[in-house]
Amino acid sequence: MHKQTYERGLEIRKSVLGAEFVEKSIASADDFNLPMQELVTEYCWGAVWGREELPKKIRSMLNLAMISTLNRPHELKMHIRGALRNGVTKEEIREVFLQVAIYAGVPAAVDSFRIARATFEEEAAGK
Repeated sequence: MHKQTYERGLEIRKSVLGAEFVEKSIASADDFNLPMQELVTEYCWGAVWGREELPKKIRSMLNLAMISTLNRPHELKMHIRGALRNGVTKEEIREVFLQVAIYAGVPAAVDSFRIARATFEEEAAGK
């Protein structure tokens, strides 16, 4: 593991997903899934999200489209929260999912709209 890239990834991951969420994920890791936590933190968050060529807001919008298309509801919910932290508006999230409907399929977009709406309600309630 490259410590500097990992530390940069940890910083970015916490800023996007929330420190409490990230710290809980790492603290609850065991021998089986700790290597995955380290891999994601170093490579996903440090090596890719740590690049300067795209701002976090655009990376979040790209992630919403891809994760929606992959039908990964848990990850989508987490990244909707992150997108909001990165300045993506509800209207922009809506537009991403409309784009998903056309290019990846209506069922994926319908589920994404449902997940986003529930996430917006949770955020408004402070959950």
